[in-house]
Formats: sequence, C-alpha cells, structure tokens
Amino acid sequence: MEACFFKKVKELESLSVLECIILTNVEADGWLSGHATFYGTNQDPATLGGACGYDNTIHSGFGVNTAAVSSTLFRGGEGCGACFQVMCNYNTDPKWCLRGRSVTVSATNFCPPNNNGGWCNFPHQHFDMSMPAFLRIARQGNEGIVPVIYRRVSCKRRGGVRFTLKGQSSFNMVMISNVSGSGDVKAASIRGSRMRRGTWLPMHRNWGANWQSSIDIRNQRLSFKLTLIDGRALVFSNVVPSTWGFGQTFSSRNQF
Repeated sequence: MEACFFKKVKELESLSVLECIILTNVEADGWLSGHATFYGTNQDPATLGGACGYDNTIHSGFGVNTAAVSSTLFRGGEGCGACFQVMCNYNTDPKWCLRGRSVTVSATNFCPPNNNGGWCNFPHQHFDMSMPAFLRIARQGNEGIVPVIYRRVSCKRRGGVRFTLKGQSSFNMVMISNVSGSGDVKAASIRGSRMRRGTWLPMHRNWGANWQSSIDIRNQRLSFKLTLIDGRALVFSNVVPSTWGFGQTFSSRNQF
C-alpha cells in the first residue's frame, strides 16, 4: 500500500515547494491500516471521556482531538490515554480524504462491538473520532467511514500527570490522566505518608483510567508510582497533600 505524505521543504517568495514522500510499505514504518468515523456531532467534545472515565477531556488534559477506539486498541481499558497519529488514506478514498493531512488523537473512550456497522468488532482497528479531529483529515459532508493509516506516537502533554481522587472512606479510586510518553498506564501503586518507608501498595484497574485501593488513606500525603506500557516507570512523591478531599485533582511537577 502506498501513502503520500506532503511536507514543506522550502519557500520561494510566496510559493511553497512540496515534497511528496512515497512510503511503499507503511507497515514496515510503523503505520497500520484501519478505518475512522466520527461521533458526538451535537455534543461538547470535552465530554467525550466515556469508558475511560475522563469526566471532561479538557480538564483531563486531552483537548478535543480524542477518539473512541475498538477493542483491539482499547485493550480492556489499558489503552486509555494512548496517542495515535491518524491520516486519511487519500490513495484509497480521494473523494473524502484530505490529502496529506494527519491528526494526533488520544484514546479516551471505547467503541463497542456491533457499533457503526460492526467496524468496532474484533479484530478491526477503528477510530470513532470527535468531530473536530475527524474534520482535520476528512472532508465535511461525509457521514460514512473513511480508510486511514495510523501509528502509535509519544504523547505530548502540558503540565504534570493529574491525579483525581474519588470514592469514600476505605474505598478509594484515583483517575490518572494527562500522562506523557506512551500515555497508557500499565501498573500503579500508592503509598501513604503513614505507611512504612519504602512500602508500596499495588492498585488495581477498576475501569478505564480509574485505579483503586481498599485501605484508608485519608489525612495522609499520597505518593504514586506509575509504570507505562512501554516499561518506563516514575515516582510522584507527595503529589497529594494530607488535606486532600474526594473530588479534588492534583498535578505533579514531574512528567514522563
């Protein structure tokens, strides 16, 4: 399969010279084939946090370029927060694809099986994108499906990792968002300031980007240790003060 990428290589007065790079084997370069649709036409794009549990994608650091992804990419919630560069395949569908345009989207929702005509069924690789993201790569007026090529890319977030505290008494959940690097968290651990030094309690994924523990951590400073899907690990020491309350969000100073 061929994909034609355009990039500006120089400018001469008011004329731009475009270089067309032909990749004859996109899969060898990390590009894979899939399809895309859009959803949420009459919705605020900031509300499309869905199955990952992001109450507001703006507040969570993802902006409006988001997508609900099929089960192959969602991976039972492990794919929440991952970033993908998506390009409409102009060679396959020149009528609706915008030539040479790409958009980077964050996975913030799940596109369930039997949705959109079965395109989200396993093993399809599908992006049900927010409308602003979809219109970055496809022409307005197409309410159908377009072929795309895509690849995983590193997430570039503003500010630190965000920890939103939920739950009550000894049942607590922490929503983890705005993660740079691979973006998708594979493992999380928590440590309260009253716990023995060096002790970390593994957390369990409750759903999406929400991680839970079942100890009473109220009135303690909280630290977290995160491991991403690519193996990178980072400790966020005392990111949450002892005066925290359920419903609050705290941002770290460090980032992947």
